Amino acid sequence: MALKPLALFVKHDGRSARASITCRYKCGDACSHPVPNTSSGEYFGDIVAAAMTRRGMLKGSAVAVLAVGAGGVLAACDSKPVAGPSEWKVDDAPVGTRFTPIDPNTEDAVVIPEGYEQAVVIRWGDPIFPDAPAFDFDDQTPQAQERQFGFNNDFAGLLPIDGQPNTYLLVVNHEYTTDEFMFKNYDADNPTLTQFQVGVTAHGLSVVQVRGETGSGRLTPEFGPFNRRITANSEFVVAGPAAGSDFLKTTADPSGTRVVGTFNNCSGGVTPWGTVLSGEENFNNYFGNYDAVADETAKARLKRYGFKGAASERKWERFDRRFDLAQEPNEANRFGYVVEVNPWDPTSTPIKHTALGRVKHEAATIYVTGDGTVVAYTGDDEKFDYMYKFVSSRKIQPGPGQASMLYNQTILDAGTLYVAKLSDGTGEWIPILRTGDDGRGESLVAGMTADEVAVFTRLAGDKVGATKMDRPEDFEPNPKTGKVYVALTNNDARGEDGKPGVDEANPRVANKNGQVLEIDDDHAGTSFTWSLLLVCGDPAAADTYFGGFDKTKVSPISCPDNLAFDDYGNLWISTDGSALNANDGLFSVVLEGPNRGETRQFLSVPNGAETCGPTVSEGRVTVCVQHPGELDDASADNPLSHWPDGGDSQPRPSVVSVWKSGGGRIGL
Repeated sequence: MALKPLALFVKHDGRSARASITCRYKCGDACSHPVPNTSSGEYFGDIVAAAMTRRGMLKGSAVAVLAVGAGGVLAACDSKPVAGPSEWKVDDAPVGTRFTPIDPNTEDAVVIPEGYEQAVVIRWGDPIFPDAPAFDFDDQTPQAQERQFGFNNDFAGLLPIDGQPNTYLLVVNHEYTTDEFMFKNYDADNPTLTQFQVGVTAHGLSVVQVRGETGSGRLTPEFGPFNRRITANSEFVVAGPAAGSDFLKTTADPSGTRVVGTFNNCSGGVTPWGTVLSGEENFNNYFGNYDAVADETAKARLKRYGFKGAASERKWERFDRRFDLAQEPNEANRFGYVVEVNPWDPTSTPIKHTALGRVKHEAATIYVTGDGTVVAYTGDDEKFDYMYKFVSSRKIQPGPGQASMLYNQTILDAGTLYVAKLSDGTGEWIPILRTGDDGRGESLVAGMTADEVAVFTRLAGDKVGATKMDRPEDFEPNPKTGKVYVALTNNDARGEDGKPGVDEANPRVANKNGQVLEIDDDHAGTSFTWSLLLVCGDPAAADTYFGGFDKTKVSPISCPDNLAFDDYGNLWISTDGSALNANDGLFSVVLEGPNRGETRQFLSVPNGAETCGPTVSEGRVTVCVQHPGELDDASADNPLSHWPDGGDSQPRPSVVSVWKSGGGRIGL
């Protein structure tokens, strides 16, 4: 029968299930405001015509499967969670995925498969230093929070400590604060000085020593010598082509080389040399008085990054001038970078790497080629924004020791930054910035200087015609095959009047469920091929795709966010804002062989929470449970979740460990 690409353009009603209060504090309520990317490009009508003529669009990806009659695209919707199969074959599943998946649910609990156990590792407010006080929800102070585990954990990395079996450094990002869930009687129009100070210190990162338990995957925090809190008050050094730029100079830092703080640190990655990379994401919603910025050029650049309005949500500009754009318009240019932290030296100064560009970085992850070339992949998490990679001109220096560590921390300061342009199953990396060994940049974009590309990277992507994606979040290279996977979370604005329409990699209008892209990259080169691994949503809907696997035998999945790999090369996906009337969760996906695309739900997080920062090893799975109970009718005065402590307790973001009963291997 004839294929009908127009079926891809059926509109889906609704958005993800993320609460509006989460949107306000996490991303500045981006969904309800104009999309920052207004650059010219292909639009809906153009792509419709192209789709009808380009048969290449229908090859080698999910698009061929999606091209069906429009009448069957939408499955019935009600208030119940979309269900998975009634029966599962466990023993026939590939190694690493042999567990009975859980059912989608809305429980106020972390739900795990039969035969597995779980325990909380650490919660918001738990002490990480011997002199830290016990957490007291009703008597919080910034001095206490600086010595306690921060709020809203996102990325997590587990780094083994040499010479100490089953002992690790747990390195965690604290993405954002939701003040209405942190303080009783919170007045959003009039926050107090103490609430501001607690919020500042609840951001950043935590480094915590944790010890494993023989025969289980339980992890227990310890007061180790590497324990550390990094906050929005900590000092960072600027490296790369924007260091010393006039765009980064402020009253407090006329050199443009030292920045106070990091915030909205979303996901990240562990480098092969033992440091941690952290992405500064939705930094725009921390700054107030955009409307009062006098310089129209500066104002237009801020607008491209989503800045808007007068007062910010948190009102931090009332307490510290650096958050007041009218007084310090350059301060905002000092955020939006990939940050590198050396967790093995608590006295080290973290680095902001400007050679990787300034965008809303979800994360940065590393791939090393056979000759030692280091490649960093990163996505810009906004509707219609871009995918990037950085290829270092420096080779990795192997081996232990301080000298190797210090050298490898400079790897991301010299090389070439690229942005992706996709076509029908192929793509190219367009170079936009080259940074030399001396730290000086060379712009590869006509009409822009090097520091303009480094600081206003989105504008460079606009100029070279990069492909507008559906919120590119986590990138993860597969350590077994070298293929690279990208989580594209959703984009409910695709196909709206005046907005870009569908293309081959972003095949649905009003995309509320997202997709996962598989890239076969010439890592150090400029060409790649790609296909759609998953087109997420209700498996019963005709517009979903699971790598060619039988859709009657998969778990429903929506809004992919963070990615990880197990020891067998299976992909694991955590979700954020599932649009399928169920709590977010963690899913395994088979990538190779006859079961390619088989998707199984391993766990779910409590109602209102997001699943973040998964780590998957032979003996344990960890996830960060972010913003549990964060529902629009809830607050600290009216908690609708009591996870993890139960009773009438306040919900607390926490890290959770899951393991197989008896200490067996995960998924076997």
